[in-house]
Amino acid sequence: MKLYKKEYQSMSDEQLVIAMAGGDQRAFDSLYGRYSNALVSYFMRMLWRDREKAEDFVHDLFTKLIHRPELFDPSRSFKTWVYSVANNMCKNEYKKQEIRKNTSNGLDSSYPVMDGSKNTMNEVHHSLFKEAFNEQILELDVKHREVFELRHFDGLSMKEIADILEINEGTVKSRLFYATKYLAEALKAYHPAQTT
Repeated sequence: MKLYKKEYQSMSDEQLVIAMAGGDQRAFDSLYGRYSNALVSYFMRMLWRDREKAEDFVHDLFTKLIHRPELFDPSRSFKTWVYSVANNMCKNEYKKQEIRKNTSNGLDSSYPVMDGSKNTMNEVHHSLFKEAFNEQILELDVKHREVFELRHFDGLSMKEIADILEINEGTVKSRLFYATKYLAEALKAYHPAQTT
């Protein structure tokens, strides 16, 4: 059993997709293991922190891959391809939500109650910063937010982001610069050098 595991671990994503297309269940399991958690996190950030929806989207994405493996071109990077598909799924969801706009603003209204024994100034500051940061991320328009999140949350390169979003690297850099500048300005009250 361990031999199989090692064999699949040493295969590239692209090789796994080819093996999976040939009916290899272990290749699929290995590919799913590599990407499912990262994609759930991606979808949660892009889809209003809705974990159930994020998990459904990951399931849908991999179901699509199982039933139509020919959608993936093995000469491309699988990582770039899978994030492109995920990005398009989010865009389609935004369009659907735009139609049903009268329900939610996308912000989570349930906040956990803090344990009084841990209520230090640092924790309060950190908690307020995190809340403000999450709110400001949502204030960015979609094109700036997706670049910022793909870069800083998913750790993708400028080239990978450009390929996923089908824009040039200069545009990626420009959007990233704008998003970073906006967030730095919006959150400057939390900078250690700032006095209140």
